[in-house]
Amino acid sequence: MIIVMKPDSQEAQIKEISNVLESLGLGIHISKGTERTIIGVIGDKRVLSDVPIELMPGVEKLVPIVESFKLAGKTFKPEPSVIDVNGVKIGGKELVIMAGPCAVESREQIIEAAQAVKKSGAQFLRGGAYKPRTSPYAFQGLEEEGLKLLKEAKDATGLLVITEVTSEKAVEVADKYVEMFQIGARNVQNFQLLREIGRSKKPVLFKRGPSTTIDEWLNAAEYIMSEGNYNVVLCERGIRTFETATRNTLDLSAVPVVKNLSHLPIIVDPSHAAGKVQYVAPLSKAAIASGADGLIVEVHPNPRCALSDAAQQLTPENFDNLCKDISKIAEVLGREFKYDAK
Repeated sequence: MIIVMKPDSQEAQIKEISNVLESLGLGIHISKGTERTIIGVIGDKRVLSDVPIELMPGVEKLVPIVESFKLAGKTFKPEPSVIDVNGVKIGGKELVIMAGPCAVESREQIIEAAQAVKKSGAQFLRGGAYKPRTSPYAFQGLEEEGLKLLKEAKDATGLLVITEVTSEKAVEVADKYVEMFQIGARNVQNFQLLREIGRSKKPVLFKRGPSTTIDEWLNAAEYIMSEGNYNVVLCERGIRTFETATRNTLDLSAVPVVKNLSHLPIIVDPSHAAGKVQYVAPLSKAAIASGADGLIVEVHPNPRCALSDAAQQLTPENFDNLCKDISKIAEVLGREFKYDAK
């Protein structure tokens, strides 16, 4: 349920209602829009049966929430959320690009990749330190040593760092090195891990699973938000279909659907959707045209030598060309992307 306050409601009235709700053991989430304030009520609403909330000063109406994803839904927060990660705003007018290699392999590799993507306008360096792989014999990542190298690359370039965490232990270790966590597609319904991320309060990029419906995806995001972490950015990365021409089928319809259902920002991962480098740029441009708030793209100084996902990683030169095109598309759409490469 949400409590819609009158446009002229006072802060003292909002505080009084909040105190009543909290005294009954209910959680609250206050969303202040340009015209009115909405108070989201979290918990068993039956305790309100004898409390005339609708008659309290400043209250305009009570609205039940039909969706199971309350905190992630637009009914709860009608205005789009903008997630601020150390000054970089995801979901605002400016498009956000996260780029870097699939996995951190060496100091030279990650520093070179960071310098290249920074030059082309990326705001985040991505790189896997923990690599969940289909085969137990495939490269699994450098773990904390990889995190240290990401931190070194951040210090050298000023880029923010995002990396995937795969366990509660990884969350604890990575917290010291990165500005943003990533939950990969394999862990989209690892609810224990999602609760841990929720308790961390650190911004998180939350990928859709290959067989996850949008409803299931938003409900999974609810696990993070129900622990008090509202800094969630969704990421469409392709779903499993009958088609074999690409690694996954990029569901670009998810972008407008999510924006209709949720206030959370959404970006697109064309690399894991395509699985083949020749499709990454076209899918990236289509994602921006569909309304995505940004991209996360794999870029490697020498893709042919990559220890994982070699076939889908762009070269720095190809990434630079892509960023140049994105800046033009952004202008047409009334958005911004700073392409400064010389």
